[in-house]
Amino acid sequence: MFADLIKYLTLSMIVFLIGISGIILNRQNIIIMLMSIELMLLAVNLNFIIFSVYLDDIMGQLFFFFLFIIAAAESVIVLAFLVVYYPVRGTGS
Repeated sequence: MFADLIKYLTLSMIVFLIGISGIILNRQNIIIMLMSIELMLLAVNLNFIIFSVYLDDIMGQLFFFFLFIIAAAESVIVLAFLVVYYPVRGTGS
């Protein structure tokens, strides 16, 4: 059981580091920065689920749902940015 915990925590750490590197390396594109924040939230959510299962406690799963709602709201904000930033252009003649 402990070896599985280490594997999942390593996966979570890799995803979190990818999110941090996305923020550090690309500071000019706001959409990629928000996607990097989404990756970081995903890594934290994965940690909550891992420790919730490992410790046999439901609080981690409740925190997961709260963070999932925050990530969904952030996705809506990114979609609104895309709609405003990239206007729909007609291709008709």
